[in-house]
Amino acid sequence: MAQKTLEGKKIAVLMTDGVEQVEYTGPREFLEGHGAQVILVSPKGEGEQVQGLNHMDQADKFTVERDVVDARPADFDALVLPGGVANPDSLRLSTESITFIREFARENKPIAAICHGPWTLIDAGIAKGKRVTSWPSLKTDLTNAGAQWSDETVVVDGKLITSRNPGDIPAFNDAILKALTAA
Repeated sequence: MAQKTLEGKKIAVLMTDGVEQVEYTGPREFLEGHGAQVILVSPKGEGEQVQGLNHMDQADKFTVERDVVDARPADFDALVLPGGVANPDSLRLSTESITFIREFARENKPIAAICHGPWTLIDAGIAKGKRVTSWPSLKTDLTNAGAQWSDETVVVDGKLITSRNPGDIPAFNDAILKALTAA
């Protein structure tokens, strides 16, 4: 059983339809196992369902716990941005979602994005000047946005944590834990 080192911490996971399921469930289970409260935030309304994917196949549905229009970064200690291709692509078109991400950066709180999740960092204006990693197809987009892209399991640049793919989830989770327990 994991130590409850994150007791009292609240973590927002921002996502919508097309999320890569394991990139949501893996970090959520890990963080909750360490005592954190995890809230599924979405541009969909509270109580609506988000469709998860296992690559291109439909997987489970997850209930939205807070509409992004009602979410405030001040209420959370960190933000997790899972991937899946459709999920971040849709989030990029949600002004409220991009504002939510941008405000986390302004408040200097940890933001952890995996796989295609870092795509949203471009629209939020926080990729520029940062060291990042992601799914390889985002390399050009992130580089063109002024980020320094690297093919590594996990890249930590200040409060920004990025990883490449579901295989990196254990290192991704450990980096989030470290960011949340750093003094």
